[in-house]
Amino acid sequence: MTACPTGIAHTYMAAEKLTEAARSLGHEIKVETQGSIGAENLLSDNDVRDADAIIIAADKDVDRSRFVGKRVLAVGVAEGIRHPEQLMERVRSAPVYGRAEGDGAGTGPETRSAPRGHGGGKERSVAYKALMNGVSYMIPFVVVGGLLIAISLALGGNPQADGGLVIPDGSFWKHVNDIGVIGFTLMVPILSGYIAYAIGDRPALVPGMIGGWIANTGSLYDSKAGAGFIGAIVTGFLAGYLVLWIKKVEVPKFARPIMPIIVIPIVATTVLGLFFIYVIGKPISWVFTLLTDWLGGMTGSSAILLGALLGLMIAFDMGGPVNKTAFLFGAGLIASGNQTVMGMCAAAIPVMPLGQGLATLVRRRLYSEQERETGMAALFMGLFGISEGAIPFAAARPAQVIPANMLGGAVAGALAGTIGVTDAVPHGGPIVAVLGAVGGVPAFFLAVVAGSVVTALTTVMLVDVAERRKGGGQPGAGGGAVAAAAGGSVVGAGAEAVVAGVGVGGGAGGGGGAGVVARTAAAAGSVPAAAGEPGPDAGGADGDGADAEGNVGAVANEGGGLGEDPASEVLSGYLTGQTVKTELVADEKEAAIREMAELVAATGKVADADELVRVALAREAQGTTGLGEEIAIPHAKTDAVTAPVVGFARSADGIDWGSLDGTRARLVFLIAVPEAAAGDEHLRILALLSRKLMDADFRARLQEAAGESGILRVLGEIQ
Repeated sequence: MTACPTGIAHTYMAAEKLTEAARSLGHEIKVETQGSIGAENLLSDNDVRDADAIIIAADKDVDRSRFVGKRVLAVGVAEGIRHPEQLMERVRSAPVYGRAEGDGAGTGPETRSAPRGHGGGKERSVAYKALMNGVSYMIPFVVVGGLLIAISLALGGNPQADGGLVIPDGSFWKHVNDIGVIGFTLMVPILSGYIAYAIGDRPALVPGMIGGWIANTGSLYDSKAGAGFIGAIVTGFLAGYLVLWIKKVEVPKFARPIMPIIVIPIVATTVLGLFFIYVIGKPISWVFTLLTDWLGGMTGSSAILLGALLGLMIAFDMGGPVNKTAFLFGAGLIASGNQTVMGMCAAAIPVMPLGQGLATLVRRRLYSEQERETGMAALFMGLFGISEGAIPFAAARPAQVIPANMLGGAVAGALAGTIGVTDAVPHGGPIVAVLGAVGGVPAFFLAVVAGSVVTALTTVMLVDVAERRKGGGQPGAGGGAVAAAAGGSVVGAGAEAVVAGVGVGGGAGGGGGAGVVARTAAAAGSVPAAAGEPGPDAGGADGDGADAEGNVGAVANEGGGLGEDPASEVLSGYLTGQTVKTELVADEKEAAIREMAELVAATGKVADADELVRVALAREAQGTTGLGEEIAIPHAKTDAVTAPVVGFARSADGIDWGSLDGTRARLVFLIAVPEAAAGDEHLRILALLSRKLMDADFRARLQEAAGESGILRVLGEIQ
């Protein structure tokens, strides 16, 4: 089985390589692809039953339950491309996957991550994938809950004499606000539950969610504040690994069917819940009390120091015990007539969501499409003082985002304390200043803007450094979370994408894979075609294709200028003589993408070449499109393109594209598709290119072809 983070090129390249290796070694093989265009060439129960072994080269978690009892070898997708013959040999001695879910065999980390030694492909850790899985499921709850709360306050809140906002009980907007609160309340258990699910599968979902709820409910362990999203991460991992441990316990055969649905969830939930309440919860309550007393002793100290400390605390865990300690400390002093402490808190509260949202605008290429969308929602939430809008970013990239948040919060709090900003209501953000609750409004906005800018710039710097250290790998999420994890290897069909993103979009999250069932055979000629071959309506070498509207033949002769020559237009007419360049002038990636964007813009199908370049570079930031074998296929989905178009160019010296195998790209394709027509079309083009380009003879002929017409004749073989 193979899968790449986007489920596009590497998925099919690995499938093609494994198929070729099977032919050369005399094995019969069937490849199931789990790409972004869906599952193809599905493995039947008979295929699995007759197989001698299962090879998995994948970068996302998938369901392996149908491979119980089979030898399973899991590696990174790069291994499926670079060393397919070695995988055929290694799978002969691979461990047998567990007998059944819940019987203590087969779902532990040793089977989910599969052998990594002996030159196996690099794989993201189970912990990383689990965290991204939780973040990707949490994001919709943060966005929906936060926006509903903000909208209800903006449209249904009645200004009070002290500058606050109150939504009348029983009103329409109060109900909208309550729905948003429910979304926020579920956010933490969802994060915990789906972290646990990614580690221990379905039996871990319930203990993970209930553990997250307990972590977020401080009253259960005598704390005035819950542990927030940090507590959810802790309970998620505890639940997942606790379930894995329970699965290893040998039980009688008659008890195995009820283990995953009754025994494991009940035992794990009870143990985890009591452990958090009696062991983890008590220190949290102690920390809350200690911090409150400590802050109380600082009220007469330097306003700059106190403001900086409150800003650091507000920004640290966004709703957790440290954040709540600072907030309740400031709110409690309002009644005694001291409004300056709450003024410091109010300036720091919106810095995290505003700063993270601003970061997605300042350096868009570092973020996936979903992360950028989450960033816009965070900006809106920040205006209303909803600091939780930054949680998806902090959960996906804690090492970069939390320090940046704290630095910005400290700046905002210190400035507010220095200038003497006051706040008469227990809330923060620009909304309270607009409504008149803040004293020293210009200074308040100065503090908020300064803190937000510091957070944004620090985040961008730290994320950029982290990405450079990874050699141009995928941004975290997430994401993408976001986005999915690059590296790992798993087996099965129907897999769920793990990131997100905070990074679930922008080409980073869709997951893909190909399943490989290998069976030793005397004859090598019975290898089924690789998954995803185009159907009869997929277009062909005659140049008759479909435009973005689906009109057959609409692009057959656009820009080609080569009449009826069957080779004048390939890939359904999207690549023509006008979009071919025999030699690139550029010698580095960004310049090459710009040169190719200008090439395809000459067809009249590109309305904004600069925007096309920006989107293509953003895709590169999510993970290189250098496929190895001296090939690169940059691609972009953007409304800067009015109709699908493909460009091709060669580079004599090659361009460093960050390819898996370290080769410099000499054959470069640019695929540009409008958002409205993105669908499966560019994925189909990528799949066709990826498969054909695995043929060494085809690549050699393409490299040696004379002139545009010679190149088009070779490319005309892609069908």
